[in-house]
This record gives sequence, structure tokens and C-alpha cells, in this order.
Amino acid sequence: MPERRTVALVTLGCARNEVDSEELAGRLEADGWQLVEDAADADVAVVNTCGFVDAAKKDSVDALLEANDLKDHGRTQAVVAVGCMAERYGKELAEALPEADGVLGFDDYTDISDRLQTILNGGIHASHTPRDRRKLLPISPAERQESAADVALPGHGPSDLPDGVAPASGPRAPLRRRLDGAPVASVKLASGCDRRCTFCAIPSFRGSFISRRPSDVLNETRWLAEQGVKEIMLVSENNTSYGKDLGDIRLLESLLPELADVDGIERVRVSYLQPAEMRPGLIDVLTSTEKVVPYFDLSFQHSAPDVLRAMRRFGDTDRFLELLDTIRTKAPQAGVRSNFIVGFPGESEADLAELERFLTHARLDAIGVFGYSDEEGTEAATYDTKLDEDVVAERLARVSRLAEQLVSQRAEERLGESVHVLVESVDEEEGVRGRAAHQAPETDGQVLLTSGAGLAVGRMVEAKVVGTEGVDLVAEPLPGPAVTGSAMISEEAAR
Repeated sequence: MPERRTVALVTLGCARNEVDSEELAGRLEADGWQLVEDAADADVAVVNTCGFVDAAKKDSVDALLEANDLKDHGRTQAVVAVGCMAERYGKELAEALPEADGVLGFDDYTDISDRLQTILNGGIHASHTPRDRRKLLPISPAERQESAADVALPGHGPSDLPDGVAPASGPRAPLRRRLDGAPVASVKLASGCDRRCTFCAIPSFRGSFISRRPSDVLNETRWLAEQGVKEIMLVSENNTSYGKDLGDIRLLESLLPELADVDGIERVRVSYLQPAEMRPGLIDVLTSTEKVVPYFDLSFQHSAPDVLRAMRRFGDTDRFLELLDTIRTKAPQAGVRSNFIVGFPGESEADLAELERFLTHARLDAIGVFGYSDEEGTEAATYDTKLDEDVVAERLARVSRLAEQLVSQRAEERLGESVHVLVESVDEEEGVRGRAAHQAPETDGQVLLTSGAGLAVGRMVEAKVVGTEGVDLVAEPLPGPAVTGSAMISEEAAR
């Protein structure tokens, strides 16, 4: 019997990329490939790249070069780039990075097995010519679903594997294979974006906004629950637009309670919310539905009106603070996070002071701050009001210091609160760590439990916050029937 072909997937970037990698893994495994964790043990190393900002692009190139080094002293025979950077630059990336044996775009995902086999056999698959993916679907959202079957939509894979692969009972297995045993998993709610923010190139290579059907989202959630997942995080470029192409802009409000009712799911989290699209009904569902956490990942980006208009966005400091007051009136312990760009073209000292005023009063649990840099193909890159790089760097350092102080203060406000912690790691040296309802994976800090007796990965623990370490919390498990759920995932699998 011939030795099985082996492949490793290396994922960079956001949670959406993680979902795409698991879809690719599902396709490859269904076609007979053996998935391995370490690229050094794989015949082919597939690097799922990020193409959002310069730092992410550099990380992607570094990962490709690191994987290429394995060809000199390991099993690895080929290195292939996929993901946003590969889709965005195509042939240009292939020419600039000859170390990559292949650069595959989203259109290649359906035939990923054949593409990798061709490359592994020494053949060449021509890198694609990038195109504006917004033009692949109709302008009218109502007409997009009919055309969706003809457009590659990573993370929207068919609900079923080929005959004989799906389980005999329970939810039909999605075209997805988990790459870790963590108790949390992302579920793609939609793809693409119809907004035209002047600093962002994502719509050009991810395409126009298109929703997944609720039945597919529910089916995948049920399947993940069977794999031992306790928390799902709904991801897309803009979750507040979900359903607009399905004829119901309020579809998320009706879907969330159904997801929360899935057996085995303890927590449902929604990410990527647009402040300008927040509806009273959506706020109500997010703050009052059992197992749906009151978590608001709001894309503010700035709060000075002139800067927001230059970004082609809406709002101002007072309206944003009013939104936060509305949320906290309904759920005082709600978690809120956001990202901000400083040094945007034309940003004045008064604009920066207005942003600082907002941050000081917003009481955000997590804050990401980025200095403006030109993104190829964006409107902002053509502006003639750009600030000097040293000014941008100074403002980035200044607001980052403020943000660090503010999130520490917000963490201290939670002293004495009772939090529900999903245990994610149990280690003799590091202790027991997990996340509370106001903390999303990898971005918003974590909770260190003072006692780990009898706890395992996947358990939900009620605890009292007794200390802070910057954005992180220290909490003491409460006695009695405070530990709920079952440990479906072993510590070893969670790693």
C-alpha cells in the first residue's frame, strides 16, 4: 500500500482564516490526505496567509520562508501559499517569492487536492491574476444568493462530505476538519463586505457581502457541539449585515436563540459589529438571551467626526457613548472591545484629543490601536493630507499608552464580580486559565483561576474576580455547584 500523502496547514491572521483552513483540511482529508500538525512532517506545507496590513503580510512571507527552509532538511517537498495575501496579489506574489511552489487563490479551494498533487508531482499550476471580487456578485444583495453557487466563498463549504464520510447519525458533517481540540470554535456567518471604508482593501479581495443560510450555520454548530466545542464565535467581515441578502436584515436576532439552544453549546459570541448598523432589537437579543454573551466587538475606528467622514464612516464621540450607555443599561457587565486607527490623513491634534476623550469615557475592556499606513488600492492612499511617519508613530505610542492604562482600569472595575469562565488550559506551572464572557479568544485577555482542583479543559466555572494583571483577571472558583458542563475535551487534545 503506497504511503499516504501528508499535508500541514499553517494559519495566520484572523478567525475567519482559521475557519477557511479547517474547510481546506476537510476537503483534503476527504480526498485521502493525511493531516499532520508539524510542517516538518508534511509532504506539502500550506500557508494560509493574511493580506490585511503590512505587518500581517510580513508575517505571512516569513512563514512561507520558514516552511521553505524545511525542504532542505525535512520531509517537506513543497510549500504553497493560500489565503488573503495569495488571493490579493496572485502572480505578483509568486514572482516576488519564488520560494513558494504555488500561489493559489480562492477559486482553487474546491480543487485543492488536485492542485497540491500537481505541485507535489513537480508540475506547475499557474498563479491567478487578481481581480476585484466585488464584481463577481450582483450589486443588489437580493440577487446574490442565486449567483453564489458560481463564486468561491471560503468557509461556506457544502454541508455534507462525500457519500460514506458523514456520520451515520446526528448532524451531517460539514466540509470541515478541526485542527485543534480547543473548546471554542469560530463559525462563519457570512463573507465579504459592502462598506467602502477608505482605508480598507478587504472588500476587493473578499468580495461583496453574502450570508450563509441559517440551516448551514445551525448544522455546523450542532456538529461542532458533537466534537466537544462549548463556545462558538460567529465571524464575518460584518455580522450586523447578516440576512440582508436573504430578505431579512433581522435574521441574526432570530438565529441567535436557535444557536443557543443547541445541545452542548454553553456560550454563543458574536464578533465584528458595525456601530452604525446596531439595532435596538439586536442589542436586546445580545443582552437578554441565555447563553448568548453580552459581548460587543464594535468597529469604532475613531470618534472625531471629520476623521470618520474621511474614513467614509459614521458617528461621533457622543453618539458612540450613547450606544454604550444603551448597552450597559441592559447589561451592566457587558464586554466591549474595539480597534482604532491614529494618524489618519488629515487627523488634527483636536481630532486626536476627541478620540482620547471617547476612550477615557468609553470603559472598553480591550482596545487595539494601529498607526495609519497606506494600503494599496484604497482611497485613503491617494489622499494628499498624510501625516509624517514620525507624527503617526508618536500618536500611536501616545494612544497606546492611554489604552493600556484604560483597559487596566476597566479590569479593576470588575473586582468582586462573578464571572463564568470557560477553562481552556490546565498546566502545572501556568495554572488553570480560561476566559470570561467579556473576553473573546486571543484578543481580550484571560482569567487565571486561583484553584484548579478537579478542573479540566472545557469546563464552565463560576468564579469571583479577586485581582487583576493588566487586562487579565485573577478569579477564585466559587464553592458548591458552581462548576457546570462536562469536560468533553482532554488537556492533551486541547493543545
